[in-house]
Amino acid sequence: MAGEIHRITQETLDKLRAEYEHLTTVGRTEIARVIEAARLLGDLSENGDYHAAKDEQGKMESRIRQIDNVLRHHEIVERDGNVDVVQYASIVRVVYEGDSDDDFQEFFVGSIEEKPEGVLVASPTSPLGAALLERRIGELIEYEAPSGVLRVKIIGIR
Repeated sequence: MAGEIHRITQETLDKLRAEYEHLTTVGRTEIARVIEAARLLGDLSENGDYHAAKDEQGKMESRIRQIDNVLRHHEIVERDGNVDVVQYASIVRVVYEGDSDDDFQEFFVGSIEEKPEGVLVASPTSPLGAALLERRIGELIEYEAPSGVLRVKIIGIR
C-alpha cells in the first residue's frame, strides 16, 4: 500500500482531509476520555468498557494511517463529464453473459475511498476495472477472473 499512487477526485481529497483532521483532533481526544473513564471502573483485566475503547482506538489509528497514506500518495483525477465512455469515477451497469438485463450489477470504477453507497468497486487496476475503462454501452468485455475468463456487457454508464 505504501508508495502506491491513489487516484482520487478533488472532492474525495477534501473529504479525506476533513476526516483526517477530525480523527487526529476530536477523535483522539474523545477516545482518550472514554479510555480514562473506563480505567476508573476498576480491574482492567475484566473491564469490557476498557477493552472495547482500546479496540476502537486501534481501529481509529488504523484509519488515520490509511488516510495519511492516501494524502501522501495521491493523484487528482478529473472527469470530463462524458457518460458515453467508461472513465475513472464512472458507475457502470453490467450484465454477465447468459444473464438477463434484469440481473445487472453496478460497479464504481475508482478508489474504495470514493465508493458510493450500494455500489461495488472495481479498481481501475483490477482485471474488471481495467477492462471497463474507455469502453461504451453495448460492448461485450472479457476479463480474467480467478475462476477463469468472464464476459460482461455494458448496459449503462453514469
